[in-house]
Amino acid sequence: MTDIHANLDRVRERVAKAAERAGRRPSDVLLVGVSKTVEVARIRQAIEAGVPALGENRVQEAKEKVAEIGRPVPWHLVGHLQTNKARDAVELFDVIHSLDRLDLAKELDKRARARGRAIDTLVEVNVAGEASKGGVGPDGLGELLDAVAALSSVKVRGLMAIPPEAKEPDDSRVWFRALRKLAERYGFTELSMGMSGDFEVAIEEGATLVRVGTAIFGPRPPRREPGPEER
Repeated sequence: MTDIHANLDRVRERVAKAAERAGRRPSDVLLVGVSKTVEVARIRQAIEAGVPALGENRVQEAKEKVAEIGRPVPWHLVGHLQTNKARDAVELFDVIHSLDRLDLAKELDKRARARGRAIDTLVEVNVAGEASKGGVGPDGLGELLDAVAALSSVKVRGLMAIPPEAKEPDDSRVWFRALRKLAERYGFTELSMGMSGDFEVAIEEGATLVRVGTAIFGPRPPRREPGPEER
């Protein structure tokens, strides 16, 4: 059985060492434990062990978990968000990492205003222009940011990226660096980048949020593609 407490301690140590290598404080980096496909009992173990935030990929899965677990820590949406799930997303999540288009921003704004709140977001950037991934292209980022700035209830706190799959963690460095430069250009300090395989490199390149799943929770069960109603 996976020892989640020990895993979390190891990940924290790795976060701290990576931050120190970059001349940063470990407290500058928020560790988001990505709990997609993880059963509630193991998520509770991670909360008891001190995971500071939880990340989910799909709205429906998160809805069931939040109903059972509650909100002992913030919940982050780290996966693609369909526009028709915006209302639930505003109700469930403290931060949405995957804002990537204006129609989604407008729907989030509408739903957030209806709840009398503002929703914190990160704009997902498709740094490598991969057709298989969401995210706004670097060339379209400025236009999207300008449009979202006119929305009163959507707050863009920074940028997020998922780089191309790499054989070695250091192969992702060029993409993390590219996202950091974009953030600097547009005046952002929050950067969501880095997952279980490369989060240390991401921290060295400026990540302030890292999305770590299997390094905490262990291997995931075989993937099953959800139906549209489950996303």
